[in-house]
Amino acid sequence: METLVAAERSQILQFQLAGENYAFDVLKAREILSMVKITPLPSTLDFLSGVINLRGSVVPVVDLRKKFEIVVSADTVDTSIIIVEVVIEDQTTIIGAVVDSVKGVLLCEQKDLEPPPRFGMKMNTNLIQAIAKKDGAFIILLDVDKVFSEKELWHIQDQTDTGAVLAAEV
Repeated sequence: METLVAAERSQILQFQLAGENYAFDVLKAREILSMVKITPLPSTLDFLSGVINLRGSVVPVVDLRKKFEIVVSADTVDTSIIIVEVVIEDQTTIIGAVVDSVKGVLLCEQKDLEPPPRFGMKMNTNLIQAIAKKDGAFIILLDVDKVFSEKELWHIQDQTDTGAVLAAEV
């Protein structure tokens, strides 16, 4: 919650997974895409859907529903890919995150944010920056840099590099 508490007001990008409200710090989100064809990669992590071509760059795409072991429903017209920047050990990686729908950008005051509970949650609380309370609803603000572990990012990077080489050879 450090970066959010430092500012009196913060903007968050709200999205839904299985009807629940989640968000990323808007400064970590680069863009939002409508669902596009994802090229699967062989022998990858269960939640790594594959890669997309984003203006000539190969970008790995993770299905957050699978990552968080949430029931995956069929894609709809609202299903989107949020392109985020993840920083691990001073290295920035661009990753797409599949979500059920994007709800928009919200302004959160410092008084709207609380730390996550330390127990009783299925999700690892280290992944959560804060819980926002807006209009009677709770929004789980995820820490983009912690949602993907360093080991997962290296695996994703290796798979993406292999996929890019295979695509270039075809």
